[in-house]
Order: sequence, then C-alpha cells, then structure tokens
Amino acid sequence: MPAAPPPSPWSAPFTGELSADLAFALRLADAADAVSMVRFDAPDLDVQTKADASHVTEADLATERAIRALLEAERPDDGIFGEEYGSSGDAVRQWVIDPIDGTANYLKGIPMWTTLIALVIDGVPRVGVASQPALGRRWWGATNLGAWTDVPGGDARRLRVSDVDSLAEASVSFQSLSQWDDAGHLDAAVRLTRSVWRDRGYGDAWPYMLLAEGRLEFVAEFDVKEYDIAALVPIVSEAGGRFTSFDGNDSLAERSSLATNGVLHDDFLRLLHLSS
Repeated sequence: MPAAPPPSPWSAPFTGELSADLAFALRLADAADAVSMVRFDAPDLDVQTKADASHVTEADLATERAIRALLEAERPDDGIFGEEYGSSGDAVRQWVIDPIDGTANYLKGIPMWTTLIALVIDGVPRVGVASQPALGRRWWGATNLGAWTDVPGGDARRLRVSDVDSLAEASVSFQSLSQWDDAGHLDAAVRLTRSVWRDRGYGDAWPYMLLAEGRLEFVAEFDVKEYDIAALVPIVSEAGGRFTSFDGNDSLAERSSLATNGVLHDDFLRLLHLSS
C-alpha cells in the first residue's frame, strides 16, 4: 500500500465552530433550489452570451441574487464572491458561489447541473454544499464535521472515498478530451485512459461527488475558477480524498483541479507528468 499523502492545508484542523456555518450553507442551498427550479426547462428561458462567450441564463442571475440576499441579511460582515456578480466585502471569511454550475446543461433541460456554495476562510475552503435539485440530490461537508449526502427516504449518509490502490483498477473522469487538448495535455489524457480500468467524461461537479461516494478514484479538469471548485474541496477532503491543482499544488487560483481517493494521488501525478 502506498504511503499516505502529505498533509494538505485544505484538510488541516480548524479550531473555530463550523456547524453553524454549515447549517447556514444548507439553508442557502434551499433558497437557491427554490429559485433555480422555477425556470428549469422553461421554453421561454432567457439566455445571454457573456464576454467570454459562455452562457448565462436568467436563472443563474436570480439564483445568485437569492443567495446574496440571505448572506447580506444574516452575514453582513462576510465577503461574497459569485460567478455572476463578482466579489464584495471581507476576503478573510468569504462565501464563494456558483449559482448554476453546468449552465449549458440547464439551458438544454438536462438535469445535470449543480448549485455550489462554499465558505472560504483565510483562502482555505472550509464548508461546501453541492446541490442538484433537478435530481433531488445534495452533498455537503465541513472541516472536522465529515462529508455527507442525502438518502431518499432515510437519514443522511456519511461519505467515504474508495480504497482502490491500483491504477489498473481505477475508474476516472476527465471532463472532456477537448478541454485537455486546449490545455496542452492531450497526451497525458490518452496515457491516463490506457492505464486505468475505466474512463468516462461525466462532467462538471457530479464526478467529484461520485469520487467522494467511493465510485470513482480520479477527477481532473482545466480552466476552472474558484467558484467552480471551492465547494467541492471540503466534501472530497472530508470524505478522505485529496484535492490539488493539476500540478499537485494546494491553491484555488491555479485554474486546474485534480481530485483523487488520496491513496492514488501521487501515482496519478507521476503518470500525468511523465515526459513525452
């Protein structure tokens, strides 16, 4: 069995009380779900194109406004950083929001989209909620409080990554080959697919949750922003996984992500960075 990975600042102990923050984050997700579901699959959904050529819908904007309204009312001293309305307030305690991660799916009526809500303290994600109301699923976690998911008709279930310790037995999600090609890592993606048991491009936030549930061993992507991954970090980490950039660094700002079951993290890094 490979040695345990070195401690990450993303999984370091936090001495403050996070249970109230986690409960509040779940309330924020409730408010977001109530707004986003109203316009999901609406035939007259308003869709605009942003300066970066990505899409934004009326639901993206309304959902972020709903989250911000609660934050401003109940946590006025905390900062906010959202995809649609930017940043404001204190950066020491900052709520990081992606109102609809997977807008392309949302506007097509495909239920694979997620509202992501994180609390980042001193640059480290400590609380995360990922909610998929169109599928009736939600995942959440906080430092030292574990990672959890809802179970239809039952109690919440604690999450735990898999104990698979061989690349040849690993199941991976790589988002899309075009994304890896654009980042200059197509050869690494091909090498990855030839070294593992199974590869799929599930896309967006869902594969990270499959990782936390022990159903995948690896997820990686490029061109990500802080709001794309901040909420995922505490969930994956508290489930026993490891979350870094593609280069193995602990940073939300490196525009890439690599999450694993922890046991195989260093093996995946070595495989992906082999000289051509």
